[in-house]
Order: sequence, then structure tokens, then C-alpha cells
Amino acid sequence: MSAELARRMLDEDAIDLVICFAPSREVVQGFQSTLEFTVGKRFDGKLGAYGAALTYQAMDHLKDDFWALFRNYRVLAIFDEIHHCAETEPGHSNRWGQLIVQRIQDHATYTLALSGTPWRSDELGIALARYSTPEGHLICDFRYSLSDAVVDKVCRSPRIVVMDNEDVRLTVSTAANQKIKKFDCVAGLLRDSLVRYQDLLDNQQAQQYMLQTANEKLDELRLTVPDAAGLIVASTIEHACLVAEVLETLNQSVMVVTSDSPDARNQIHQFRKGNQRWIVAVGMVAEGTDIPRIQMCCHLTRIRTELHFRQVLGRALRRRGESDALAWMYIYAEPTLTEFASRVADDLPLDRSVLSISHPSERGTNVDCEPKSSDGCLGIRPDALPTPDKPSATGLRFQKKHRTLAFSDRFRHQLLAIF
Repeated sequence: MSAELARRMLDEDAIDLVICFAPSREVVQGFQSTLEFTVGKRFDGKLGAYGAALTYQAMDHLKDDFWALFRNYRVLAIFDEIHHCAETEPGHSNRWGQLIVQRIQDHATYTLALSGTPWRSDELGIALARYSTPEGHLICDFRYSLSDAVVDKVCRSPRIVVMDNEDVRLTVSTAANQKIKKFDCVAGLLRDSLVRYQDLLDNQQAQQYMLQTANEKLDELRLTVPDAAGLIVASTIEHACLVAEVLETLNQSVMVVTSDSPDARNQIHQFRKGNQRWIVAVGMVAEGTDIPRIQMCCHLTRIRTELHFRQVLGRALRRRGESDALAWMYIYAEPTLTEFASRVADDLPLDRSVLSISHPSERGTNVDCEPKSSDGCLGIRPDALPTPDKPSATGLRFQKKHRTLAFSDRFRHQLLAIF
């Protein structure tokens, strides 16, 4: 849309130059190539070009002769994912937002600010945006919703699978005794003060079940879309490698892309053009990267903001033809993520902050017992518990208490079908 708008404005002699800013080099390259293809002109920023595409990070290194372009020429300035640029009042803006307000806002002939998730988790305002008073709701000049895009066959219709378990056991061991807490759902487990969400993400049983289920769905998708692929967003580099190992036990081809990867951008490009089934990433693919053959994603990152949730889902929404009408996302039944999933149909939630959820006070049932078999649970045996001075497989160091999670095979799914 931005490229087509730029082409028409250039054809009508309404502008002289187009300058685009985006949050990452991958997105910048996508904008540049799309502009060049649609307009038929160069946008590499060199002599004779009709503009340039730059990252927000590059703003800090631009010299006065660049900023003079906005005063001396009729410029259309395009900002992709403008929510990265905060601006409310002095002292409460980030650097990019300040530069946009100081250098571009009153100098560019036209500005086009775009975002698929137009709010910030820190509740700061967005540069160039207008808000209602006193409510503070964002005022959009034009809104193209997910439902519009699904009807127009631009985006796939999302299917979000929420995974839960009816029999979860937390074993807590000390030198004196051992207690087992039983939970009938993931939400109840996470209400226990001894359990973090990362513990769930690190659990090999839970990983195995989610990835096996997602892989079976990918098998089904590839019957009609032979190059359909899946994205897994992991928490850390170590976590990404563990997830890849689980996929490899399922005889799957996996590409792991992290900030430590020596040639990450080239790997992403190869995956975009290739036929590999799975890509596991830590922050490299979650936002903005355009790989249309990704048709499903697994949310295995500890980041739980609605903005990030929707960015991950967005990687699977880009539709290519008639046979790829559905996108699939797999999450655990963590209350915050479940709430985000139920609100996907609402493109602009009323609050721009991280969702706050109050939990009941009840905890899991405590059961005193002697060490014994796991009674059908697939978790770590009591005799395999970590020692006080030895890190566990999850990277946690236990001192007086040892903990392990065991999931039964009684997993259950809730399917949220949207549109």
C-alpha cells in the first residue's frame, strides 16, 4: 500500500522524494525492494535515486545535509511500526520519537505512520499520533482491520490452539521430606509461588507435546501447500537449541537463528526462499520479517505483552494464494496469553498496557508422600532431582528445595477460531 501510494503521488507530481524508516534491516530491505518494483525507480539513497529506506537506529548518525532534504524538497516520509517511536512530553520520549518530532514532523510535506500493533506496553504515546481527551484513546486516520484483511484474502484467518493439562504435579523435595502438589490446569500451576512461566517453557514433556502436535498440523498443511513452514519463538539462545533438539527427535529439519548466528540475515533469506520446515528464533523473526510461507507459529518465549503476542502471530498471517487460508498458533494456557488470544479480533484494545490479571488465592493440593514412582506422569523421577550445588536442566540453582514438574498424558486443547 505504501509503495502504491508513493507511485501515485510521484506520478501526480505531489512529491519529489520518498524516505522510509523501519525498525530492522530486514524490513528496510523489504521496503526498498517493494518501492523499486512498484515505482520503477531506485530507492538506494544514492545520487539520482528517488529516496531511501533506513532503520530507526540510523537516525542518530544522519548529518545535517540529510535532514535538509525535508526542508528543500517535497518529501513523503513513511514510518513502519511507528509504535517503536515514543513521544509524549519532554523527558518521556525515546530518541527516535524526539528526532521525528524535531526533524520531520513539521518539515515533511506528507507523513504516513503505520503499525499493526499501535500501542506501547510502557503506556507512552506514539510519535505523530493523536489521542482523544481525557480518555487517551488512539485516534486513527485509517484502520484496516484483521477482519478486513481476511475478507479481502490478504491475511489468513487465525486459529489459536491453547494447550492445557489436567494432571500436573510439582514435586518439592527437602532433606527432611517430599511433597507433591497436584494441579488440574496450567493456570493453577502458575499461581504457585514456586513456579515460573519459564519453568513451563523449559519442561521437555510440555515442549514435546506442543511441538509434536504442531508438527502434525504442519504435515497436514503441506499436503496442499508443499513449502509451508513453522516458526518457533524461543526465550534464549540456549532454549532455542533445546527446542531444536526436540524437533530433531521428530526427524524434522530445523534452522536456528539467533543474535549469535554468524550469518543470521543470510540464513533468514535462505529460509524464506527454501523448503525447510521449521525455523527457531530468538527475537530475529518475531517482528516485521516477511516470510510468507510461515503458516504456523509456537509461542515459547517468556515475553508476555499483547504487542509481542500479536507480532508473533503476524508472522503467520501473510497470505499467498487460495490454498493457505488458515494460520495456526500454539500457546500454553497461561492466563495472560489466553486473554490476548481471545482479543485478537479487537485490533485496538482499549488499554495500551500489559494486561493485568488478578488470581484467586487457592493453590495446588499438598500431598505428603515418600519417594515413589511418578504414577503415570512423564516427568523427572524423584531420584533424578538436582543436588543443592548442581544446576538443574532448566538452568536454575536449587539450595534447600528441589523442584520438578511432571505432566501426565492428559493434555487438552481449546481452539479459538477467529473469523
